[in-house]
Amino acid sequence: MQVISSKDNETIKQIRKLKDKKYRDQNNEFIIEGIKLLKEAIQEKAKIKIIVVCDDCEKNGTLDKKLLYEIAKYNCIYVTEKVFNLITDVSNPQGVLAVVEKNNNIKDINFNDDLILILDNLQDPGNLGTIIRTLDSINLKQIIISKGSGDVYNPKVVRSSMGAIFRVKVLESDNLEKTIKELKKHKFTVMATDLNTNSSIYDEKYSKCAIIIGNEANGVSEEILNLADKKIKIPMLGKTESLNASVATGIILYEYVRQKLN
Repeated sequence: MQVISSKDNETIKQIRKLKDKKYRDQNNEFIIEGIKLLKEAIQEKAKIKIIVVCDDCEKNGTLDKKLLYEIAKYNCIYVTEKVFNLITDVSNPQGVLAVVEKNNNIKDINFNDDLILILDNLQDPGNLGTIIRTLDSINLKQIIISKGSGDVYNPKVVRSSMGAIFRVKVLESDNLEKTIKELKKHKFTVMATDLNTNSSIYDEKYSKCAIIIGNEANGVSEEILNLADKKIKIPMLGKTESLNASVATGIILYEYVRQKLN
């Protein structure tokens, strides 16, 4: 078995480029790292292009034999610890990472879903990952994000999604207005979160609807807000006027769950 020891190896150079969003977009690929995420990717049959294993980690028993058996079924390379440290994005790596193909074609919207979540220029990686994880927790399989939103394939987002990134299809819209109009053609009621409305999230029925969550600082953009059939907000009893975007999304999504269970 050959172990790559040079940082100038062409495959290693291509993987290192994927740390940059520009190359993730260009190649339609992203990096996952760690034992849990790799196991999730294998289990969910993600399109794994290549797996990189730190040779030293295999020798010291960090990777169990069952996982190594699964890894062997894929295009796999072994590298020295020095080379692995050049491509890892975490401070305490587990010695395994993979390059995975994105799953983000906006043409693949499933119009049969009861609820579709839309993110309009949401930026924070922690919020993005948490929202994807929350969607997964209620068994929703897709999310639409605007072109101006943060990169959902940023390593921080991928890690905070806790594997949900493989079960929730992320559909990137180059023209969110056009996408929303398409949803309306398919009889979706479009609801946008807005602090300036008096309509509570608890006044609505969440069936065949699309919910728009806006930017952390500015909310839903005006042009998108104007397309909404309804505007909703979470009622507040205290002095706080707004909630963290991922917290607010969770509250709305679990009102949908409550209605489903009743």
